[in-house]
Amino acid sequence: MKNDLLLRALLRQPVERTPVWIMRQAGRYLPEYRALRAEAGDFMSLCQNPELACEVTIQPLRRFKLDAAILFSDILTIPDAMGLGLYFVSGEGPKFERPVQNAAAIKALRVPDVEKKLSYVFETVARVRRELNGDVPLIGFAGSPFTVATYMVEGGSNRDFPTIKGLAAEAPEVLDHLMNIMAETTIHYLNAQIDAGAQAVQIFDTWGAVLPPDDFRRFSMASMEKIIDGLTRQKDGSQIPVIVFTKNAGPLLSDLANIGCDALGVDWTTDLATAREYVNDKVALQGNLDPATLRESPEVIREGVANTLASYGDGPGHVFNLGHGITPDIDPEHLGALVQAVHDLSPAYHR
Repeated sequence: MKNDLLLRALLRQPVERTPVWIMRQAGRYLPEYRALRAEAGDFMSLCQNPELACEVTIQPLRRFKLDAAILFSDILTIPDAMGLGLYFVSGEGPKFERPVQNAAAIKALRVPDVEKKLSYVFETVARVRRELNGDVPLIGFAGSPFTVATYMVEGGSNRDFPTIKGLAAEAPEVLDHLMNIMAETTIHYLNAQIDAGAQAVQIFDTWGAVLPPDDFRRFSMASMEKIIDGLTRQKDGSQIPVIVFTKNAGPLLSDLANIGCDALGVDWTTDLATAREYVNDKVALQGNLDPATLRESPEVIREGVANTLASYGDGPGHVFNLGHGITPDIDPEHLGALVQAVHDLSPAYHR
């Protein structure tokens, strides 16, 4: 590796400066991405074309001195491989033709042959590794079982989650079964990404924290721990770090620090100093500038970077990122200002 800052930081090893990458860095804020999506015709066609998906993954690295690439894909590839009929509606997001909204539908689900059904993902991973040529590491990813299940059960995006919350309350054993099926499938999926060349993996748990804490531990956290237990953690003599990002985790970070991951993502609602106390330096922390800061001037962005670095403080174990994904309205030059600020200001915390 020509630049292994990310891998070292995730393992809480000394680094010369804080590494930086951005959730959704390959995506809609870049005009070159929008051009490729138009060429592909629609979002899933772009995801399923390894040549174009590789190009999208690489695009932000041509503009910015980022310390990692993250695979361009989607968290809903798994239920699509299960035959639920994923499609996208402009302005409404993902939907499923065949949602699983009752016990019979859920118990009929089977672990798909991910190597066959999702081969386009693994071909993209292999292509990206070849293109990167060791410049920076490649991060693979999957959605958490609960987060992915919210779309499968609700039939699409839903911020109230009435059906899956109803399952948790009225038929928890059915939701347990769904979590187990999704965890087992995700183990195969992430291990196939690692086998194809991913050097770190992240589990996106966007919606787990909408559950009450005890339900979060039973359904979301336990299923992520099962995934982590089943992952390939060593390949070609190197450790494969695992990042877990639960949005709005807050005090639950203290529980998440014990599930076997190497790092926890932190959103902007918890400052890093507090997060560091929650996890007692058991794991690295990733984050956590408010994505809205990128709408401000370069001077304000630099100040936000400075405050985020200061919040984490001295020592290893910090990966700079936003507290959630970059939004489509951001001027790419503003992301450039953020990256430059991390390069300029972070070495002082690693002396």
